Amino acid sequence: MAKYDKETLRDELSAEAYAVTQEGATERPFTGMYDNWWEDGIFVDVVSGEPLFSSTDKYDAGCGWPSFTQPISAHHIKENEDTSFGMVRTEVKSTEAQSHLGHVFDDGPKDKGGLRYCINSAALKFIPKDQLATEGYASYLALFN
Repeated sequence: MAKYDKETLRDELSAEAYAVTQEGATERPFTGMYDNWWEDGIFVDVVSGEPLFSSTDKYDAGCGWPSFTQPISAHHIKENEDTSFGMVRTEVKSTEAQSHLGHVFDDGPKDKGGLRYCINSAALKFIPKDQLATEGYASYLALFN
């Protein structure tokens, strides 16, 4: 069995999380649970648990999806050209599970590097700062010092 077997994932993920991460779907704007989420912690891949984004890099872009200025580590993000829907965009996937996360655009805050990682809430799981150690992410506590 493959590490991320599609049938197992279909059973383990919500229908929306499966559609987003495995089929490249996009949740409707302003409907995702993390769009207006402002607690301290990190966002991990809902499939693999791979650490992706920190709340310290999250901002309100007004676009209807959680937006980040950068990933926790470029090592955990893979970018691909996406020409679907008659547009040229840069798709963002997790490195380990190859989950579709969303897209990255160059219209982010200039003082933070100018990027906007526009990410589907359904592709993410939030780990609160006070649970990082117990959930196996203790090394990321340094992001909040």
